[in-house]
Amino acid sequence: MARTHILGFPRIGAQRELKFAQEAFWRGEIDEAALREVGANLRRRHWQAQQAAGLDYVTVGDFAWYDQTLTLSATLGALPARFGFDARALQLQQYFELARGNAAQPAMEMTKWFDTNYHYLVPELGPQTQFDGGVNWILDEVDEARALGYRPKPVILGPLSYLWLSKCPGAPAAFDRLSLLPRLVAAYRSLLAALRQRGVEWVQIDEPALCLDLPANWLAAYQPAYEELADAGVKLLLATYFDTAANHALLACQLPVQGFHIDLVRTPQQLDAWLAALPGDAVLSAGAIDGRNIWRNDLRVTLATLQPLHARLGDRLWIAPSCSLQHVPVSLEGEGKLDPEIRSWLAFATEKLCEVSTLAQGLNEGEAAITASLQASDAAQSSRRQSGRVTHELVQRRLRQVTPEMAQRHSPFVHRIAVQREALQLPPLPTTTIGSFPQTAGIRQLRARHKRGELSALDYLTAIRSEIELAVRKQEALDIDVLVHGEAERNDMVEYFGEQLWGYAFTENGWVQSYGSRCVKPPIIYGDVFRPEAMTVETTRYAQSLTSKLMKGMLTGPVTMLQWSFVRDDQPRETTALQLALAIRDEVADLEKAGIRIIQIDEPAFREGLPLRQADWPRYLDWAVRAFQISAACVRDDTQIHTHMCYSEFNDILPSIAAMDADVITIETSRSAMELLDGFGEFRYPNEIGPGVYDIHSPRVPGVDAMLKLLERACDVIPPERLWVNPDCGLKTRGWPETEAALGNMVQAAQRMRERLAR
Repeated sequence: MARTHILGFPRIGAQRELKFAQEAFWRGEIDEAALREVGANLRRRHWQAQQAAGLDYVTVGDFAWYDQTLTLSATLGALPARFGFDARALQLQQYFELARGNAAQPAMEMTKWFDTNYHYLVPELGPQTQFDGGVNWILDEVDEARALGYRPKPVILGPLSYLWLSKCPGAPAAFDRLSLLPRLVAAYRSLLAALRQRGVEWVQIDEPALCLDLPANWLAAYQPAYEELADAGVKLLLATYFDTAANHALLACQLPVQGFHIDLVRTPQQLDAWLAALPGDAVLSAGAIDGRNIWRNDLRVTLATLQPLHARLGDRLWIAPSCSLQHVPVSLEGEGKLDPEIRSWLAFATEKLCEVSTLAQGLNEGEAAITASLQASDAAQSSRRQSGRVTHELVQRRLRQVTPEMAQRHSPFVHRIAVQREALQLPPLPTTTIGSFPQTAGIRQLRARHKRGELSALDYLTAIRSEIELAVRKQEALDIDVLVHGEAERNDMVEYFGEQLWGYAFTENGWVQSYGSRCVKPPIIYGDVFRPEAMTVETTRYAQSLTSKLMKGMLTGPVTMLQWSFVRDDQPRETTALQLALAIRDEVADLEKAGIRIIQIDEPAFREGLPLRQADWPRYLDWAVRAFQISAACVRDDTQIHTHMCYSEFNDILPSIAAMDADVITIETSRSAMELLDGFGEFRYPNEIGPGVYDIHSPRVPGVDAMLKLLERACDVIPPERLWVNPDCGLKTRGWPETEAALGNMVQAAQRMRERLAR
C-alpha cells in the first residue's frame, strides 16, 4: 500500500490569520497567550485538512511564528550572541526581535530560500556556538497532534543544509563553519531522541543542499554526521527538493536512513539514478504533485508514471508533493470571483492534498476506484489545452519580430553617463528611494472601497492623487534629490501591472508568505502576455507636474514579473519572459515620451530565478539578461535606467548583472553591513550603484552616524562619483513617522559625506 504525506503546509491561514495576529501582537493589541491561541488553531485546522484528505501522516514542525530556520536556531540554542537572549527561556517578543531588530541590535540577515521568493533568517554562528538546546516548541506541537489523535511526522532542516545556509559574521577568516558539525549533530541527536520519547516513528529531515554543487568536504561530512544520528531511535526520511540530487543518489543511499524524498516535478529524470542506488528496504517518497505552482495535476499521466514504480516498490512507495506546500495558497474555496474556466485548471494546497490521496488510492485500489477524479482531471486538462484565451496571434507575431538590436542601448555606458550627468545635474551621492511609500490604512481602505464599487473612479483618482501629492511634498521637505510618486495606487509591484496585461488572472485570497507577516498574492499567467495600453504614464506625469525635481518612473521588470507570478507550464519560461519584456518595453517608451528622465525597472527576483546547479546557469542568465535588455534598451542616451535587486547573493553572477547595462543599480546591503558590496568592488562593476544604507524591514530607525559609517564603507569599495544613497528596499510596509525619521537621517548622512569628499 502506497502511503501519503506532505512535506509542509502553508502556515499563514486561508485568511492570513497568522499575519494579522502577529501584527496585532507587535502593536501591543493582543498578548502572547492570544497569539499562541491563533497559532494552535491554525495547526489544528491544517492537521484536520490533512487527515480529512486521507493522508497517512500529518506534518508537524512546518509551523513557525516568523521563519522555520529561525525557529530551528532557537530550538538548537544557536541564537546570535549579540542579542543576549537565553534560547531555553525565549519569549515570543524576543523571537520577533531577532527577526525584526530592536533599539540595540539590527535584525538578523534575511535572504532568499534557494530559488523561491520565501526569505529565511540566516543563522549567525561562530567558534563559540555550542548548540546546547533551546525552546521545545516542536515537541509541544508533537504533543498537540498526538493529543488530537493524529499520527505526526515531524519535519526539521537537516544539519548539513542548516550549516550551509548559515553565516559566521565576525569570525576569523580562517574559521570553517563545517568544524561546528560535531556539536551540531549532537544537538540533532538529542532532538531526535526527544521525539522518539514522544512516540514518533518517522522524522522528515530536509537536506535540500544535496541539490546544490557542494564542495567535496561538505559531501564527505554527510556519512559521519548521519552515522551519529542512526541510533536515535526514529526512522529518518531524508528529503531533497527544488532540483535533482541524482549525482548524489549513491552517496545518500549509503547513509543510515530509512527513506528518501525526491522532486519528480522539477527533475523527473533523476528517478532512474535513485532506483539504481536505493537500498532494498528503503522508502522512496515520490514528489509527484507540484508544490511550487498552482496548476491542477494531470492525474492520468501521473498515475501512469507511478504505476510501474508502485509495482516495483509496493508499500515502500510514498506519494507526496514535490516540496512543502508553503509556496502555494491555502485553498481555492474562497475564490468565488475567479473565472470558472481558469479556476477549473487550478489546485491550491488543500486541493493538492486530495490529489496526493487520489493518486495513492488509484495505485492501491486500481483506476476504477478513482474514475470520477480521473474524468474531472481529463476535462480540466482538455479545457486548458483547447481554450482560445491561452494563445494570441498578435503576441506570437510580435515575438517573431524581435531582433538582437532590440537588446542594445544606443551608446556604451561611459558615453551615456556623461550625457546623463550633464542633463540631470544631480549632486554627488544623489539621494533617492526605491519606489513605494507607506501603504497606510487609509490608502488600503480607499482601494477596497473602490474595488467594492463604493467609491467612483473619479473620487478614487482624486483621493490617490492627494496621497501622491503628500508623498511628493514630504520628499521635497526632506530634500531628497530624485523623487518617486509613492505608489499609493498599487496593491503589489507585480499584481498591479498584471491587472493591466492580457494573459493574467487574479485571486481574492491566493496569499503566500514571503517573510514574517509579509504575504504576497501572486497573479496567474495563464496565456500570452500583451500590454493593451499605458499603465503608469498618467500617474507618473501627474507626479512630475507637482515638482521641479526629477521624478522616477517606477516599473517591475520582466524577470520579476515572471518569478513572482504563478507561471504557465505549457511553454518555456523564457518565452513568457520575452512576452513580458516587450510589454514593459512599450511602457518604458511611453514614459520617455511623457518627459520622464529616470525610469526604474525593478528586478529583485533576478538572482532568485537562477537554477541551483551551475551547469544550468548560462541558459537562464542568457535569456534573463536579454529580457531585461529588451525592456530597457529603447530609450535615448540621456534617459537614465535604474534597476533594483535585494535579499540575494550577487557575487557569482556579477558579469550578468553588468550585462543588463542598467545605468544605476540599487541593492540591499545594510543587514550584511555592506558585505554584499564587496563583490561589486572586486569585480569593478562599471556602472553606478546605490547600496542600501538602512534596513526597511525593521521598525528600527538607524541614526545618522550608523548610515554614515555604511557610506564610508561604500566609498572604500566603490568610487564616490558612482555612488547613490538610498534605503534597502521600498517603504510600503513602514509607517510615516519612522519613514520620515529614517529618510531625514539618510539625507543628513549623504550631506555630511559630500562635505567630507569636497575637502
